[in-house]
Amino acid sequence: MIRRFYHYYVSPEKDLAKKLKSVLGFVPDNMRLFKLAFFHKSMNNAATVKSYNNERLEYLGDSVLSTIVAEYLYKKYPGKDEGFLTKMRSKIVKRKTLNKIAENMGIDLILTKYTQGKMSYSMLGNAFEAMVGALYIEYGYDKTRDYVISKILMKYLDMYELETSDDNYKSQLLEWGQKENRTITYKLISKYKRDKRDRFKIGVYLDGESVSTAEDYNKKSAEQIASQKALKNLNINKIPKTV
Repeated sequence: MIRRFYHYYVSPEKDLAKKLKSVLGFVPDNMRLFKLAFFHKSMNNAATVKSYNNERLEYLGDSVLSTIVAEYLYKKYPGKDEGFLTKMRSKIVKRKTLNKIAENMGIDLILTKYTQGKMSYSMLGNAFEAMVGALYIEYGYDKTRDYVISKILMKYLDMYELETSDDNYKSQLLEWGQKENRTITYKLISKYKRDKRDRFKIGVYLDGESVSTAEDYNKKSAEQIASQKALKNLNINKIPKTV
């Protein structure tokens, strides 16, 4: 309690502490850990240790979040099979959903301070995963699970909408290819730096012929955008699915 009071009112990081409270609902004890969760590698320079960024926490948070969501869905839908649970987990932990959750939480207000150059939308989801990683290190699995379920999943997700929606364009395209006996392949055309961040250019090919390309800072996101373009270019209507 004393340490949190110090962070909020006295410490050099009091501005961060106030923003964290608005996002998390509380001030964490380990401010350095949570600062790291929002520190993008683009901020590294000659005076900064290159490994000081949120990528390791993002890696940890990704695994922790996936486990929490799997457990939550397992208990929420006792009568559903593994296929349903897998699809629902994929919809929740995919980049687009995490970006939206992070935006609604106000994570962008913190991230902009620790990002150099233009902030991409996908960086929100990355920072969200890193934040979950920090929560896990600070408070352990049980408390992190309870927090993520009550303060995030139940607050920011419409489960019915997730059950009935399908914007996995890559999955739709691959399913169409399977039904039509056509070969769909994805190729990394190029990977380069923009604003000190990796950017990926992905191509979609139908029976070896290029049908679309797309770029993004996240490889999976670029694949989804390229798949959506391919569906449009090939005039493929959305494939009806039941989750």
